[in-house]
Amino acid sequence: MSIAYDLSPQRSRAETLERLDAIARLLDSAVRVPGTNVRVGADALLNIGVGTIVAKGVSAYLIFEARRHGMPTLPLCRMAGRVGIDLAISAVPVVGWFGDVFYRANLKNIDELRRHLGATDGARSAAVSSAGR
Repeated sequence: MSIAYDLSPQRSRAETLERLDAIARLLDSAVRVPGTNVRVGADALLNIGVGTIVAKGVSAYLIFEARRHGMPTLPLCRMAGRVGIDLAISAVPVVGWFGDVFYRANLKNIDELRRHLGATDGARSAAVSSAGR
């Protein structure tokens, strides 16, 4: 018995961005606190011991994916800095929970990746359209 899977190694940038955006939302703003407009994610909920390391590992994966999509070194350093700040905030026991709720490093990093990909795709489509003239 054989089952066919689509294991194409190359995903489109839109699919990748959608997947990374879902991961960032899960980490930073997955659930709305009832009665408020405040959203919390797995990053704040995992802020106990080993969970912090797991959450930061997933944050590092987001940065790895940004690098794979051609993000320059300086924005990658900014992204890593945000995760470092988030880790430092998370290390403080009670303050870390509030910091994880309001800092949202992963959403900021995905926004930066989205801007980079938009600028790259915009420059690429402009070059293609000007070459076609």
